[in-house]
Amino acid sequence: MLAERGFEHPAVAASGPIAPADRIAAIDIVRGTALFGVMAINVVTVFRVSIFERFLPARYLPIRPDDSRLDRALDSILMIGIDLKALALFSLLFGVGLAIQYDHLSADARRTTLLVRRLAFLMLVGLLHLLLIWNGDILFEYAVAGFIVLPFLFLGSRAPAIAGATMLAVFFVTSFLPMIVAMPNRAWMAQNISDAARIYGSGGFVEVLAFRLHELPGLLPLHVSIFPRTVALMLIGGALWRTGVFRTGSRASRYLLPAAAIGTVAGGVLSAAHANGWLGLGWQAELAVERLGTVLLAGGYGAAIVLATDRPVGRKLLAWAAPVGRMAFTNYLLQSVIFGWLFYGYGLGLFGKLGVADALAIGIGTYVLQAALSAWWLNRYLYGPVEWLWRSAMYRRRQPLLRASA
Repeated sequence: MLAERGFEHPAVAASGPIAPADRIAAIDIVRGTALFGVMAINVVTVFRVSIFERFLPARYLPIRPDDSRLDRALDSILMIGIDLKALALFSLLFGVGLAIQYDHLSADARRTTLLVRRLAFLMLVGLLHLLLIWNGDILFEYAVAGFIVLPFLFLGSRAPAIAGATMLAVFFVTSFLPMIVAMPNRAWMAQNISDAARIYGSGGFVEVLAFRLHELPGLLPLHVSIFPRTVALMLIGGALWRTGVFRTGSRASRYLLPAAAIGTVAGGVLSAAHANGWLGLGWQAELAVERLGTVLLAGGYGAAIVLATDRPVGRKLLAWAAPVGRMAFTNYLLQSVIFGWLFYGYGLGLFGKLGVADALAIGIGTYVLQAALSAWWLNRYLYGPVEWLWRSAMYRRRQPLLRASA
């Protein structure tokens, strides 16, 4: 436990919901910046066009004459620097958050019950999001992974680290094994891309909803293949929390600089080498390189941001991300609602009609608006609206929301 190691944070000192004043700014800032990366990838690769365009050769794809050099350059930057890395960082942070809740509730006899309720609520919201709003949901998968990770938190400080490292090794090894659930064939994906352009671009809400459900079997292999990484990084996130790495001046924090340097440089080189075909390896070895590069780069990003927040200048420059991170649950769901209305036929119907640059500009504008609204909201309320519901469901009693009632 943290207290035994001499670096207990105020956030784990008592039972009950964690007070906003006890939150660790570095974690909120990393979460807020990770959400930017998740948004950028989602708006460009899933809401703008069919995600299955990523898995087919160019001859199978629709011709888009307005695809500019800027679009191609931005697409390369996103694929090398952000794609899957932001999700990997998000998985790591989910494990950190789960470990914080676990340690915070150490004096509460209901700890297991409360944490199960917390994950069950996340699973319910994720399922509703998946079925009714957007089939690219990650919340349901995170809840399932959370139920796997939770028992390891009861086994001391080393167990999550050992289990996480083992699961990460499994994730790399599976690069050389057949997929448990095979991807759809090229004919299915080509037909799906054609249908998506018509239905997502001009269909009504019911038609879009039906097509989203139709796509789910095709998306399942993507979730299954990445699930070991999700569990592994959550376990490692829990282990990192217990090292005290997020506490300024702790012994563990001295490793942030080498972790940031090695992760960003090595991860960046491996990701770029894979994306540009510099290695000339077989596809299975290339997949393993891509996975290693993704994990290293995500870890490097996280370490660099935490390191920056240890300094007043860094905290000031990155302060805008903290409110977004504190309301990440709300903001993630709100992005799905906004992008669904912008890109699908029941709204503006922009699906398939924009280049990467235009779609990314819309995403950035949405994120900037969310950052401003999050700061405004948290000046008046203790939690984001969905975060407040989450806490109320976990404790089965209405939590204070207005700052004046805290």
